[in-house]
Amino acid sequence: MKFKTIKLLSNSYPITSLCKFLGVSRSGFYKYLQNNNQKDLDVVNKIKQIQDKSKRRYGYRRVQIALKKQFGLHINHKKVLRLMNKYNLLSKIRRKYIYTKPNEVLHYYANLYNRNFNAEDINKKWTTDITYIITPEGRLYLSVIRDVFDGYIVAYKYSTRIDSKLVADTLKLAYQNTKIDGTILHSDQGATYTTLLYYNLTKKYGITPSMSRKATPLDNAPAESFFSSFKTECIYLEKPKTIKEAKELCDEYIDFYNNERIQLKQQSCPNEIRQRKIANVG
Repeated sequence: MKFKTIKLLSNSYPITSLCKFLGVSRSGFYKYLQNNNQKDLDVVNKIKQIQDKSKRRYGYRRVQIALKKQFGLHINHKKVLRLMNKYNLLSKIRRKYIYTKPNEVLHYYANLYNRNFNAEDINKKWTTDITYIITPEGRLYLSVIRDVFDGYIVAYKYSTRIDSKLVADTLKLAYQNTKIDGTILHSDQGATYTTLLYYNLTKKYGITPSMSRKATPLDNAPAESFFSSFKTECIYLEKPKTIKEAKELCDEYIDFYNNERIQLKQQSCPNEIRQRKIANVG
């Protein structure tokens, strides 16, 4: 316990003073640290085995259970999370974290699309979602709003945080970029789409929110389809090394997607389809 106390206080007080105060030797404390670090490395090695076998699908709670079942190790879940974070062994599975205020009312909406992804005009049906890009520097989150009519990416924003501000900034940009005209905006039930901020913005802009059923990605297929193309045709090929590079790839690919990438069904890029519709209406 004395060595543990010294370790906890070592960032605030000199180790020599702490050892003297608690009546232990410095050499004994450093031996304790060495043994402790070796124990951590042994646990890390076992976590790596678990994550390799699961293809990095396990979060820290499942890893904690696997450590107990496979190796008989009873380790606090907070320590498991700390080691996984320190040694880059966190799950690769996408998570949407909730950033809501205490006692904030969460807003959920009816599914107005029911997988009917046909639209007769631009800016009538939009879909939105968030994905992430992994780099050695950390994650970059990409939020997009896509028009169902032509596949055009109406607006996008990226951030190193997934929160209500990222969603709000994307929606604000979409409002600036194009004309809202009885628009329905469809999302999944991610926490960032249930906030009061999102609710107030949709009301302010005259947008009708719509939501997928819980844990049903096909209910938001247009957004999922775009992210699949984005990951396959860009991120998995380029493998960005920095956050800056990931941002540049987002800019480059979305410009290519809107203005050059040919859709097989329409045999045109989204912007060509959009401009033809605008010209015909005019």
